[in-house]
Amino acid sequence: MPTPLYDALKQYAAARPLRFHMPGHKGAFLPAPELAPLAPLDVTEIPPTGNLYEVGEPFDSAQGLWAEVFGFATCQFLTGGSTMGIHTALALCCKPGEKVLLDRNCHRAAFNALALLDLEPVYLERPWLESENLIGPISPDAVEKMLNLHRDLKTICITSPTYAGVLSDIPQIGRMIHARGGKLFVDGAHGAHLPFLGVDAFQGADAVVVSAHKTLPAMGQSALLFANGFDPAMVRRRASVYGSSSPSYPMMASMDLARQWLLDRGAEAYRQTAAQVACLREDYPSLSRPDLFLDPTRFTLSVQDGPAFTRALEKMNIFPEMEDGGHVVFICTAQDREEDFSQLRAALDQLQDGLGPCPPIPAPPLPERALSPRAALFGDSIPRPLEDCQGEISAGQIAPYPPGVPVVAPGEVIGKKELSYLRKIGYNMRSEARVILPR
Repeated sequence: MPTPLYDALKQYAAARPLRFHMPGHKGAFLPAPELAPLAPLDVTEIPPTGNLYEVGEPFDSAQGLWAEVFGFATCQFLTGGSTMGIHTALALCCKPGEKVLLDRNCHRAAFNALALLDLEPVYLERPWLESENLIGPISPDAVEKMLNLHRDLKTICITSPTYAGVLSDIPQIGRMIHARGGKLFVDGAHGAHLPFLGVDAFQGADAVVVSAHKTLPAMGQSALLFANGFDPAMVRRRASVYGSSSPSYPMMASMDLARQWLLDRGAEAYRQTAAQVACLREDYPSLSRPDLFLDPTRFTLSVQDGPAFTRALEKMNIFPEMEDGGHVVFICTAQDREEDFSQLRAALDQLQDGLGPCPPIPAPPLPERALSPRAALFGDSIPRPLEDCQGEISAGQIAPYPPGVPVVAPGEVIGKKELSYLRKIGYNMRSEARVILPR
């Protein structure tokens, strides 16, 4: 089956060429037995292996096959994770200085892009699910309201799926912004696997970024940007601004191989994983509301104390993706075996007393903005203990990680309600925050 990039790398390595080019290991040596097998495939931009940011093989074919799977016109390989994709996509969709309608649940990379591109954010109201203590899907009604209030908005940026696996109505939101001649960008970092499960999660978007490494058998930092309606040459140029001029060929080959493995047999393994997660949702308190469009493989467990529950799991050698005050999130993929799920069940049964809903958690506040993101992030600032920052303007992001979603973004005031919220979720108040120097 076709794996154009991987095949080109193997062919080059098999020819045993004299490598008077980068990398310095020359395809022969890496000082660790676990890494050494990768050396022959770790090359640079030479005619047999192509250039990521130029027209030609094997990249045209390798990226084209991915575009076909997702139903988009263009695919761009990314070796800087979805962060690189977020920056690239917003640079494609927006001109410097423009407004962007931003989901407040976006990853911190989107907030950095605001500063880099000097964009003016208009924030969507947080769709807080009080019964679940979680961010819900973006409401098309909320989008329409903001578009009517800000007639000059031409770009929407939202996250779907969320860390908890909640998906928004992308086709409907896309129709709204397209009616105004604008673009919809979706940070779908956690949704690379969804098309292989038959989940139509991204149609209606103009640009989508997914992290191959988060849910697929691909190397860390590997990601993909899909786009419709953009000149492919422009996509490549924008990506080259935010990516390394020496992209990792083993990383990109792993994306080539992951696609084909999923098409050959991995999709069935993913369907089995989805069945296991459905059983977990039935047997343990978790996010499983029938009125929500959910990632079939994401298991978001409801617990009374997220950090304490996670510490208990780690003592059992089980490491979930993340936790918050009332949840523990497990990323389940095609690589999780039946015995893995059995081990998880045994642990949850031992920790039954910690299961169930936590006390109500308020929605994160929306701080007052005092400076533009660009002026704040690149302005003069000083460090200060967070607990002493009330009334100060933040020069950086105060973003518990994971999920890396800012409670306070650059240019926003660190107010009483923000500090109260951070204390409530257990954030380290003794950590330093950078604040704008007083004039």
